[in-house]
Amino acid sequence: MHEFRKQNRHPRQVLDGFLRPAQSGSVSSQPITRRSVNRNRFRSGGERSLDDFRRPEGYHPVQRTHVGGTPAQPPHASAQAKTSFPTSNQGSLLHMTLPGGAIHEKNEAKRRHKASMRTGSQKRGRRALKWTLRGALAMVILLVIGGGFLFTKGYFKLNQVFKGGGTAAALQADVKPELLKGEGDGRVNILMLGRGGPGHEGPDLTDTILVASIDPQNKTSTLVSIPRDTWVSVPGQGSSKINSIFANAKYRALNNNSKDIAGAEKAGVTTVEEVVSQILGVPIHYYSMVDFAAFEQAVNTVGGVTIDVPSDLVDHTMAWKNSGNSILAKKGSQTFDGRQALMYVRSRMGSARGDFDRTERQRLFITALTGKVLSAGTYTNPLKVSQLMSAFGDHVSTDLSISNAVRLGTIGKEVNLGAMQSIGLADPPQSLLRTDNINGQSVVVPVAGVGDYSQVQAFIRNTLKDPYIAKENPSLAVLNGTSVAGLATKKADELKSYGYSVTQVATAPTQEYAKTVIVDLTAGKKPYTLHYLENRLGVKATTKLPDSTIQATGADFVIILGQDATTTNQN
Repeated sequence: MHEFRKQNRHPRQVLDGFLRPAQSGSVSSQPITRRSVNRNRFRSGGERSLDDFRRPEGYHPVQRTHVGGTPAQPPHASAQAKTSFPTSNQGSLLHMTLPGGAIHEKNEAKRRHKASMRTGSQKRGRRALKWTLRGALAMVILLVIGGGFLFTKGYFKLNQVFKGGGTAAALQADVKPELLKGEGDGRVNILMLGRGGPGHEGPDLTDTILVASIDPQNKTSTLVSIPRDTWVSVPGQGSSKINSIFANAKYRALNNNSKDIAGAEKAGVTTVEEVVSQILGVPIHYYSMVDFAAFEQAVNTVGGVTIDVPSDLVDHTMAWKNSGNSILAKKGSQTFDGRQALMYVRSRMGSARGDFDRTERQRLFITALTGKVLSAGTYTNPLKVSQLMSAFGDHVSTDLSISNAVRLGTIGKEVNLGAMQSIGLADPPQSLLRTDNINGQSVVVPVAGVGDYSQVQAFIRNTLKDPYIAKENPSLAVLNGTSVAGLATKKADELKSYGYSVTQVATAPTQEYAKTVIVDLTAGKKPYTLHYLENRLGVKATTKLPDSTIQATGADFVIILGQDATTTNQN
């Protein structure tokens, strides 16, 4: 009995508040209080409730029952509690349901528990909402910071690449006739140059020369390539291959001012633009220059470029760049990385046509690369755009402005790149160039004769027809009002090369016209044609024929050539 009482006065515990198991036969006589019942029976007893989820993690004191069924007193219960209520074997059912009774207390505990659960749920909901808002705010901040970084990086890189300076009225959404200088201005013609760049032999030789011509009205595009060995004459520079004129003009400018590198590069580009415009007979509105490093990085950034190789490309001279393998590309569909792509577009030893086939491969690859860059997976991906800007920043220059580039991008999304026309000046059926040897050099010259690019100009002008001439489709009657034989035929051929439809070539009733006359029989319904003709011939149009005997049935415009046409170069 003594041992029993001593044990109850000092309940034994182990770590975490758990009681040691009671000795067999021991019985507790400690009184049970309301507090002890409320805590032990309904929180830590055999009946588990959802309230367990609200308790702190870890172990907690629990109620133990001694042999005999009497609950042991928890260590935190007050031994001095004065108020008690009878257990199930100590009072009647009535006493148990009255205030202070066991059943009443049990019901009260359930009510308080439910209220606590509701309060807890509300608190948890508020906490969840608070953390959701915090998380969303943090995500927005991260996006703003990330997006701001990409925008800032892209902005500086864009300004580094897109310097501006070129102009093309055709980029405007609504082009007025008076904004166009002449036939061809209805298109956007971009000269694309590729050079080796630092670390390569002949870093400033432009071995890739193409013109990308875009028709914003009809949403079409065309690539024209000029062989790098094309023999040209440059005023003040003499004759040379076209791939060297950029370097020659640049170095000559540097000799005058070695510190003005940007000015020297611009002088080189301007010289190339003038020569290319003379060869093709169309205006050049913008240029872009890319070196080998930018080309290779761009291909890698977009994840490679897939093209259908028409035949095996074998080049023993480049095998050392291809792990000793002279087969640079196998026939069939292939995906090229940057290194493979560069070899593919640079090789010119893979066929008997040499540089002609090389320019064809360049056009093929540029078309595929352009399609990949403009694909949704690239230009809508900020990371890809940032990587492209990083690749281009130090290795690309252009006189497109950022707004020009954005407008071109808008037009580019509407252009069917799969239908992009590709033109080689030595490709059948228009074999307009041939190989030759000048001063021991293998060169490319016009079929019509060295320096005679008239056939090339006529073909290109008609192929790259001004969209406004194509849209208005004017018919012209050209009459010779002078005594110079063949004048009307010559002028008619020139106008045809620009895409005009000449329906009549004849001699005027009199040959005494001092000045050329343009008669507009459409009453101003074809304003672009009217503007182009006035600009080309240098006179203002009239709406009345100067001679009633002139027969011009079906013509929209009548042109009577005067003596001024024999002395003025209208080309």
